[in-house]
Amino acid sequence: MNVKIIRSNRKTLAIQINPDLSVIVRAPMYAPQSDIERILREKEGWIQKHIEKIREQEEKKKETQGESVESEYLTNEEIKKLADKALQHIPKRVSYYAKQIGVTYGRITIRNQKTRWGSCSSKGNLNFNCLLMLTSPEVIDYVVVHELCHRKEMNHSGAFWAEVEKVLPDYKEQVKWLKENGAQIIGRMK
Repeated sequence: MNVKIIRSNRKTLAIQINPDLSVIVRAPMYAPQSDIERILREKEGWIQKHIEKIREQEEKKKETQGESVESEYLTNEEIKKLADKALQHIPKRVSYYAKQIGVTYGRITIRNQKTRWGSCSSKGNLNFNCLLMLTSPEVIDYVVVHELCHRKEMNHSGAFWAEVEKVLPDYKEQVKWLKENGAQIIGRMK
């Protein structure tokens, strides 16, 4: 298993499995190596399950698409167009939903990322993936609401998901869609 450890000023440890099947462990700066290795051993079944799921999705994609245009890499020009489009669209949705949720936010940044659809910093700055523009308006709204709800709950607890559900009662449909199709879209990044 190819594991990369990234240490930062975070408080908790997170395990991330990438579309290329590499594993990233994000750990607090001073977490002992032995703790990281123990958690990796404990989570080995979970990691393997997710790696297997990604492999299955890749197989399914090859079977259903063959070499279709959908799986071609995006050019830098296409990525720039998606980012420009996202800059026009996403801030409006953030403004709309922030009022509804009753939260404030800082800077909005559009990026081209290979691992995330969006993120929210502790200061309230929001990042969104330009590839969201290849999804439906419902998926974009879900990611916007997801990140804004982190302004109330900086975690993925039951309370956090309850906040998301208040705004988007059918959010699980978008989560399911991203799980089934997200890797394929992100896979179009070089």
